[in-house]
Amino acid sequence: MSEPILVERDGGVMTLRMNRAEKRNALTQSMYAGLADGLDAAAADPAVRAVVIAGAGGHFTAGNDLGDFLAEPPRDGSERPVGRFLRTIAAFPKPLIAAVEGVAVGVGTTMLLHCDLVYADETARLQLVFVNLGLVPEAASSLLLPRMVGTTRASELLMFGEVFSAVDAERYGIVTRVLPAGEVGAFAAERAAALAAKPAGALRSTKQLIRHSQTDTVTERMAEEGALFAAGLQSGEAREAMTAFMEKRKPDFSRFA
Repeated sequence: MSEPILVERDGGVMTLRMNRAEKRNALTQSMYAGLADGLDAAAADPAVRAVVIAGAGGHFTAGNDLGDFLAEPPRDGSERPVGRFLRTIAAFPKPLIAAVEGVAVGVGTTMLLHCDLVYADETARLQLVFVNLGLVPEAASSLLLPRMVGTTRASELLMFGEVFSAVDAERYGIVTRVLPAGEVGAFAAERAAALAAKPAGALRSTKQLIRHSQTDTVTERMAEEGALFAAGLQSGEAREAMTAFMEKRKPDFSRFA
């Protein structure tokens, strides 16, 4: 059985690759733990100067694996692998680059808000699907997304949960640059190598300065979202949404107030 998270090293660059291509890299609890472990190891290793997060098989990630998620729904999200991963990526001190292609659904989009640079393949399709599943956004995206794209745009993206393109994501400021199909992996690796050659202390301090004003509020918002998310999972709306998804039918929310 292949490793769900591949850890690759090339000089001062570590790449964490979600490796579940047959499921479009849908994330399980063990994969969240693997990502958090990789980030912790990179933060502690002076030889690692930059990190790239990518997916295998032409996709970034389809978000949470619903079967795995429903089998063990979060109660205290901060103590579970997903909560640990979100706290770890938000506090990661070194340059963090995302290389996005194919689908980036749910947390596949919200984790990008914590990356310093996001490079996307022109085929990439992003989606903030939470409301459609009867849930609230996570990863402090209810705080960070309005700051990044404006309140009305964030409302549209989060409330409708519709798919949007890499080109639109670049226009909104979520994506740094859009690359031709098939080029994003090499480009992200090249940019990460360029950062790895720069003064590590200056890079860390620069990142800290850029993100300093949001550190405490991000942690607080993650906790607030996590409580609402866990409660939402017990709701009839969420059960109907996820059952309909599994049964490949349109959900009916008419009976819920």
